[in-house]
Amino acid sequence: MFQKILIANDGSDCAFKALRAAVKLARRSGAELHQLSVEEHLPHYAATVGEVIEKQLEDQRYFEKVAEESKQIAADESVRLTCHILPGHEVETVVRFAEENHFDLLVIGHKGHSKIWPFHMGSTASKIADHVKCSLLIVQ
Repeated sequence: MFQKILIANDGSDCAFKALRAAVKLARRSGAELHQLSVEEHLPHYAATVGEVIEKQLEDQRYFEKVAEESKQIAADESVRLTCHILPGHEVETVVRFAEENHFDLLVIGHKGHSKIWPFHMGSTASKIADHVKCSLLIVQ
């Protein structure tokens, strides 16, 4: 089955649903489980360097909270979760990380924080599906 599973988690409800599915798969198969969160958004028109630094710190704190909550969900199922937080473009960073670290399976939620077209797959999920080379599980 799967030896190494990656969950991409942006902190959305759908991403946490995907995490729970990944935890169950990892528990059943004995696979190594990793989570990747991508810090993507910087102010487009920052007046000062301080605004950029403030936004980076805010994102870092947010994803650290996501990581702690995710680790607890995994621990509740006796699964060890290794969390990674990287800056970059969401799709490019997730696809590259999955490939460079030789994951067998990538698990993602079908949509993230966007409220646009709530019943359609999100653009990030769609783009990841187009580019990832390992197996992909999209959780609805």
